[in-house]
Amino acid sequence: MTTQTGSPLRGLARYVPVLDWGRRYDKDALTSDLVAAVIVTIMLIPQSLAYALLAGLPPEVGIYASIAPIILYAIFGTSRALAVGPVAVVSLMTAAAVGRIAETGSPEYIAAALTLAFLSGVFLMALGVLRLGFLANFLSHPVIAGFITASGIIIAASQLKHILGVKASGHNLYELVMSLAEHVGSTNLITLAIGASSAAFLFWVRKGLKPLLVKLGLKPRLADIVAKAGPVFAVAVTTLLAWGLDLGSKGVALVGDVPQGLPPLTMPSFSLDMWTSLIGSAVLISIIGFVESVSVAQTLAARKRQRITPDQELIGLGAANIGAAFTGGYPVTGGFARSVVNFDAGAETPAAGAYTAVGLAIGSLTLTPLIAYLPVSTLAATIIVAVLSLVDLSILNKTWGYSRADFIAVLVTILATLALGVEIGVTAGVVISILIHLYESSRPHVAEVGQVPGTEHYRNVLRHKVITHDDILTMRVDESLYFANARFLEDYIYDAVAKRPKLKHVILMCPAVNAIDMSALESLEAINERLKSSGVTFHLSEVKGPVMDRLLKSHFLDELTGQVFLSQHQATSQLSMGTAG
Repeated sequence: MTTQTGSPLRGLARYVPVLDWGRRYDKDALTSDLVAAVIVTIMLIPQSLAYALLAGLPPEVGIYASIAPIILYAIFGTSRALAVGPVAVVSLMTAAAVGRIAETGSPEYIAAALTLAFLSGVFLMALGVLRLGFLANFLSHPVIAGFITASGIIIAASQLKHILGVKASGHNLYELVMSLAEHVGSTNLITLAIGASSAAFLFWVRKGLKPLLVKLGLKPRLADIVAKAGPVFAVAVTTLLAWGLDLGSKGVALVGDVPQGLPPLTMPSFSLDMWTSLIGSAVLISIIGFVESVSVAQTLAARKRQRITPDQELIGLGAANIGAAFTGGYPVTGGFARSVVNFDAGAETPAAGAYTAVGLAIGSLTLTPLIAYLPVSTLAATIIVAVLSLVDLSILNKTWGYSRADFIAVLVTILATLALGVEIGVTAGVVISILIHLYESSRPHVAEVGQVPGTEHYRNVLRHKVITHDDILTMRVDESLYFANARFLEDYIYDAVAKRPKLKHVILMCPAVNAIDMSALESLEAINERLKSSGVTFHLSEVKGPVMDRLLKSHFLDELTGQVFLSQHQATSQLSMGTAG
């Protein structure tokens, strides 16, 4: 009876992981999760407010987007440490997508943000249910690195208007810089002083506060936690200053009144026109968010020898985004900074995220009146310091030295993002990566090989001193054969054969060929016929089992003028002695 009742639960736990780890939850895990939740909650309050403003939304929306989504991810997600909520890049992409169809601050803008979260959630859920997480692999790491670097620069530039206290706008770096230059003369010096000092303090906190605290006698782990709460200190001090000195009357932009209460129940729009306008952006935001989230989750899981399930992560993130759409939020994903803090603070299970949500709910009920005097420039400084850590221009140097193709993909992504905006930038990166892959795979590496003396190994004649035969030509192709490269292989073999008048045998060595499609099969048949008419026998060697299974279903092997050899050494030995063909 136990097995019969347990089996359905285990099957359900595959899609609802809380049923798995929840059965083993104990007091030690509860204590660790509660401590982590307190620390992450303190960090999330200013961060959520800042990212909401970056998305062009009221500050409270950032807190709303950090409550229900976290709880839903805790139920459906597989990472023990991933902290879900608003992040910088997704916030910028949200502003870019929604800003095209509605005016910032309008009810239509907020409705579009809700709808974007809903569409992103549905798309992620669909990918997870259909097990299509592999589609995210079309975003290569260099492209992601380039996109995040360029996005970080744009985000930092977009926040300079709040640091200066001026009005400026733009969807790309050029527009932002020109707009800032036009309005820099009207800079509010008090706002600049608050923003610049907050940024300087936060930069120092990142590297200088922890060593100072350790030197003063604090334990390293506690010192690290206190250092990560640096933004809270900046928020508290500047809020007190703005309140005590009445800086609002002196032109300093303040957050203003923030509604006090729990996230409201909201509905995304089901307008076909709005869906049509947002669906492309929703797909891009979903894929970027998923790649970022899974990268963080896998990194943290590996430290504790745990595993995550990417397809289930899609479902968890999808549920989180759908939850955001119905509770006043906007698109969310797993954030790097808060997830690392969650992990370092000792989170043992996803329940830490649920407790964080409770802490944020309490904060939205009790702390929001205090936020009214918070200078916007402080939040801008928080964003700038956070995103500049994402900027990694060294990726250009790394890819230039290792792979020019990757360098081109990174450079195109960075330049397109800076010049044309985030959506066009990441799309350009994906397209150029796919085109480069198609180009390179259409021109596979093909090498003439010979026998390494005294061994049964066969290597490239241009790289090694090897034994070859005038009447035997062996070509090794280092790529699966498909429609894009089949003709290239044909031409390569024909050119090589034309240079050898004494040739009797051609062997195609296939250790790297994992597949042969119909177009490539037709090319092999053409090669076989053309060599036959020239009096040359065509052979294959080291064909993999699955490829051989496919060939057996065709007539190619019946028409092949030569043989299929198990090894290259067997082929060369037999053909050189005249025992085959």
